[in-house]
Amino acid sequence: MRDFLVDRLPAVAPVTEMLAAGEFVDRTGRPWTGAEPYRPNAFVWFHRQLVAEPVVPFAIDVLHADERIVVVDKPHFLATTPRGTHVRETALVRVRESLGLPELAAAHRLDRLTAGVLVLTTERRHRAAYAGLFQTRDVHKSYEALAPFDPELEFPRRVHSRIEKRRGSLQAEVVDGEPNAETLIDVVEVRGTQARYLLTPVTGRTHQLRVQLAALGLPILGDPLYPTVLDVDAGDFTTPLQLVARRLAFTDPVDNGPRDYSSRFALEWPPDAR
Repeated sequence: MRDFLVDRLPAVAPVTEMLAAGEFVDRTGRPWTGAEPYRPNAFVWFHRQLVAEPVVPFAIDVLHADERIVVVDKPHFLATTPRGTHVRETALVRVRESLGLPELAAAHRLDRLTAGVLVLTTERRHRAAYAGLFQTRDVHKSYEALAPFDPELEFPRRVHSRIEKRRGSLQAEVVDGEPNAETLIDVVEVRGTQARYLLTPVTGRTHQLRVQLAALGLPILGDPLYPTVLDVDAGDFTTPLQLVARRLAFTDPVDNGPRDYSSRFALEWPPDAR
């Protein structure tokens, strides 16, 4: 079990010291020593020490709130839910605390670097109904992005590709095989060498829009991962990814009413395209 914990936890986690202190326990509360034989599908419980997080200096606006859902306009650089080094500086924790909703949960996710419309459910009893809409793709989602313009490419175009993300890799990649990602891409506006694109994803693979545009030779402006991984300081908020989840619409699964929300975030054209 010690080898398993060392393999699964970040390198900074002091597994040996935590085992010695009895900080890993099984579901009954019995401490693990680490000498136990590996047990597949066993639950291992522990409290992770939180490190200081850079404060994301952008507000999260509430677009709509009722007894079942809260819809927010998530800024760039703010993660959707606690994960990795981002815990308090997440949309979920911020809205839970500001609205006093301890059972608040995300119905879907947006990348940390992507801004735009995000739906949260207020109580556990409402979660399945709204999360189910995203799982069955009964939601219309559209994004806008700024990226280079290539006059030799024809638009609109429907992109089908197979995207996979290997464990331990920051990037997802397009690989050979049966397509599992589909996006309709169109050009909305051209300014010199740059363009504003309307992206309508049919599927929701990890980094799908960023990967597919980069594969076309059109990496989204401000992207620190595609096509090249850049070393960006966690506290550097000067270059936001120019990708916004612009619009989200669906039929409410509880009252069958229409729901339609739009992000207010503006894309920032580079100086030579303004």
